Amino acid sequence: MLPRFLPTASLETLKLRSQLIASLREFFQANGYWECETPILSREVIVDANLDPFVTNDVTGAPYYLQTSPEAGMKRLLSAGADAIFQITRVMRRGEFGSFHNPEFTMVEWYRVGDDHHDQMDFVEQLVRTFYTEAGRRSVEGANPEQSRELSSEPFERLSYDEAFERFAGTRVLQLSSHELVKLASDRGVIAPSSLQPEDRDGWLNLLLAELVEPHLGRDSPQFIFDYPATQAALAKVRNVPPGAENTTPTASHASGVAERFELYDRGVELCNGYHELTDADEFLRRARCEKENSASESHEALPGAPLLEEAIRAGLPDCAGVALGLDRLVMVALGKTGIRDVIAFPGDRA
Repeated sequence: MLPRFLPTASLETLKLRSQLIASLREFFQANGYWECETPILSREVIVDANLDPFVTNDVTGAPYYLQTSPEAGMKRLLSAGADAIFQITRVMRRGEFGSFHNPEFTMVEWYRVGDDHHDQMDFVEQLVRTFYTEAGRRSVEGANPEQSRELSSEPFERLSYDEAFERFAGTRVLQLSSHELVKLASDRGVIAPSSLQPEDRDGWLNLLLAELVEPHLGRDSPQFIFDYPATQAALAKVRNVPPGAENTTPTASHASGVAERFELYDRGVELCNGYHELTDADEFLRRARCEKENSASESHEALPGAPLLEEAIRAGLPDCAGVALGLDRLVMVALGKTGIRDVIAFPGDRA
């Protein structure tokens, strides 16, 4: 075993990573984005029941939160008049360990005014193709033994959430009740954790997605999944869907709508999450309150929310789309690595 003071990634890989980040900055700037900086430490935090932020205190005992995403600060800049911004920053999330997770990681986040989620799928494909090409070129030039990701010239496939389930699980799911999802899991041999309650419809959807769909995504080429359940909108806009338009039969248990968001998968790994951003302040406040309630039910400590972000949205958040991309994962897949430990210097257990 190597001494614990050493990095888990090779110096050659870390040098290549540095070069790729520099080329990524050039890509954004060439496409009209400018780089911004927002606080990593803030008195506010966007509440998400699925994310657990680190908290510290100043000398007065007042709590400050290490940000799980630069979203709040960047949206405040959009409300102030920014048009196309990006940021490469460190973010922190408690309890995230694994091959594709670390409590501290590098996120690339960007927003462009006037775009929707389909526009950003176009941009993400361009970014990923450019990044993989650069990774391959620099690996060859440096006589680096990395197995870089090669892509075909075919456009990345785009599947709706329901289409992905139909292809890989044999059925669409947006129209299914919690009871029907439980039965589907049983029929497909999916074992649920004991903590998953029968009435937790989104929990069952997430479990089935992870077990039946995600392992198949991006095997040969990256694939987009879009139009998620409305109940999983987070801070994305929700589009009403007329009955039958998505081959669904809406019931009182789930709204007849879809969230205008997408994710990109490559080799079974989720690389990014993009939204056509919610701009309605009242709806933002309603969702924030729901997340606070859900977070409390998950036994997380009480979180303050983001009143300055709400103020910014009320002042006028322009129609825009945003994307959050895990840089460590992107580098990992681009270089053919199996875990992010292979592309970062000091993961949590060596930090």
